[in-house]
Amino acid sequence: MMSKGLALWFACSTIVLLTALSITISHNGWLALLFGVLAFCNTGFGFAVKAKQRRRAEAQAQSQEQA
Repeated sequence: MMSKGLALWFACSTIVLLTALSITISHNGWLALLFGVLAFCNTGFGFAVKAKQRRRAEAQAQSQEQA
């Protein structure tokens, strides 16, 4: 399970990126595209970290059951 601090970090950083995206849409299309890609990657990375931590916790719980 992801810690609250790490989840808050991913949530806030994605909000900042999406806010930057919404501001730059009217000014520069390429910069808006960059912020969109960064927001998408940040969200995906957050889900990947969460899945990795969940798998690690499940493996740890399974090894404790066998012991």
